[in-house]
Amino acid sequence: MPKGKNQKFKLYRLAQIMSEQTDEDHYITMPEIMSALEEYEITADRKSIYADLKDLEKLGIEIEGERIGSGYHYHVIGRDFELPELKLLVDAIQSSKFITERKTNALIRKLEKMVSKYDAQKLQRQVYVSGRIKTMNESIYYTVDAIHNAITENKKIKFQYYQWNVKKEMELRHNGAWYHISPWGLSWDDENYYLVGFDSEAGKIKHYRVDKILKIRMSNEEREGKEYFQQLDMADYTKKSFGMFGGKEQTIKLLVHNSLAGVIIDRFGKDIMMIPIDEQYFTVNVDVHVSRQFLGWVFSLGEKVKLLGPDEVVEEMKAEIRRLNQQYQI
Repeated sequence: MPKGKNQKFKLYRLAQIMSEQTDEDHYITMPEIMSALEEYEITADRKSIYADLKDLEKLGIEIEGERIGSGYHYHVIGRDFELPELKLLVDAIQSSKFITERKTNALIRKLEKMVSKYDAQKLQRQVYVSGRIKTMNESIYYTVDAIHNAITENKKIKFQYYQWNVKKEMELRHNGAWYHISPWGLSWDDENYYLVGFDSEAGKIKHYRVDKILKIRMSNEEREGKEYFQQLDMADYTKKSFGMFGGKEQTIKLLVHNSLAGVIIDRFGKDIMMIPIDEQYFTVNVDVHVSRQFLGWVFSLGEKVKLLGPDEVVEEMKAEIRRLNQQYQI
């Protein structure tokens, strides 16, 4: 049998054919394998293909042959990711506001290559990206990578930070001044990605929207604030910060209707103690960073939640209600 022009790519093309055209429910016969290789100008006899299929298993691509009728049918089994797992990844990518629409589609196309063409169609049917609110900062991947590199190298980072103005233009904060921050972690909250770091000048922990960071670079200075972050549980910090807005951490007492028990557990976890008051209400003490966003969260739950203490926070809520009353002239 004369050799084709691309014989040196034989094993690669065989892996591609098996991965794309077969899965748990779709098989391919030996004649079909030979025909598919010929499309790439590669010739092969059955004996060499049997050997190549065994070589693919050594490379981590497990092939199973099943006798059907008078011949064998072959397919890939045991992929790195199962289809339900990839669907979860697709959903996570789609729902992430910090990933641009273009990058979202590019990532999903890459995930599709990890399954057969048949399962790839099932992933495609889940893609509903157009029209969703997405970040417009294409450099976010490089920003995240730079933050991780700085953490690994134990270095500070410098960057500029922007906001949108009423003309829908990017406007640098603090007249374009450079922020000099010690990065200690990344947090995903309310569909946004945040850098959590230590501001040495202010002497406290701060967080920044990653998609609003520009021109990031690693500093020569070593990170500071280790003593703060040794005592910090990052997940706990995110849970206490509503919308990642800062504020004084305080223990808040709430009176909550039983119908909102799920809301409280979803927000603060199952470890909190909910003390029954009567057949309809319970009280709960939770640690939060008190901010206007937290007060707004309590207010949004309506008459089924009441802030009981401490007194200074109750006064903040009353002041906020008076402000709203004056603002809307009720």
